[in-house]
Amino acid sequence: MEAKVTWKGRMSFDAVADSGHVVRLGTKPEYGGDDDGASAMELVLMALVGCTASDVISIMGKKKQNVTSLEIKVHGDRVDEHPRIYKKLFVEYVIRGVDLDPKAVERSVQLSVEKYCSVQAMLGATVPIEHKITML
Repeated sequence: MEAKVTWKGRMSFDAVADSGHVVRLGTKPEYGGDDDGASAMELVLMALVGCTASDVISIMGKKKQNVTSLEIKVHGDRVDEHPRIYKKLFVEYVIRGVDLDPKAVERSVQLSVEKYCSVQAMLGATVPIEHKITML
């Protein structure tokens, strides 16, 4: 797997990986940018919730659970000094469905967290990650 960024001017970059999909990276005006793209640290959070979301939806489907919506939120606390790494992450799974089995939901999240989500495994090796499941 490979990725590259191409400078587009000021503090804007287009990132592209093997898939060919392009993502705009940018910075806020106070850092010299135009706020025209996600920051690299925002992309880390997006990668985490995107990875675990695809796992949970796939596992829930195999468990024949009728999911009608899934939203996964992540909050990251960062240290104040550079490099401003995450010191703690909090992930909340908000899931709606018809006749969902709470044990199936919990197991689906657990499998993503402990076995399948490579982003979670990589980040979890360096930062504590808390999880919460909300079923509506």
